[in-house]
Amino acid sequence: MAELRAELAKDLDQAEWEWLIPHVKRDSVLIVAKELNLVDVGIAIASDNLISVQHWISEQLIEKPSETQLSDWNSDPQKRFNTLIVQPYVLIQEL
Repeated sequence: MAELRAELAKDLDQAEWEWLIPHVKRDSVLIVAKELNLVDVGIAIASDNLISVQHWISEQLIEKPSETQLSDWNSDPQKRFNTLIVQPYVLIQEL
């Protein structure tokens, strides 16, 4: 698990909204609430920790972007996000 944590921590990045649009079109973007650690969520997804992931989804701490969010972000293409790719998903947190 420590290796996975180190690998994902190394892969943390920032991206502008316009860079994420192709991933949204593939329906692979998941928004992670700010109170969650992006690496912890990435580890849970990568290791198939369904209990944690399902809990976060039920609490709306992980969700797909809403139409309202997409509209807001489309009007601000330079908006930045913390990002983490955990195939097949791109996890994002608003900055």
